[in-house]
Amino acid sequence: MAKSLEAAFLADMLKSVRFGEQPEGFGGGAGEDQFASFMREEQAKRMTEAGGIGLAQTLFEAMTEGQHVEDIN
Repeated sequence: MAKSLEAAFLADMLKSVRFGEQPEGFGGGAGEDQFASFMREEQAKRMTEAGGIGLAQTLFEAMTEGQHVEDIN
């Protein structure tokens, strides 16, 4: 769950910097925006699996504070 939240956060950040969008003049129609969101989501998942920005670990620790659970991985 923590990794999913980090991936969603990263996907939103990638959207903010317009990752996956084509420059003006190269418009691919309405479908281009939809496929760009798929690309951002997959890139965010891969970033998280590669270590991410540490948000997943922080969320995991906050959610399990005081409980005896195994590590996030």
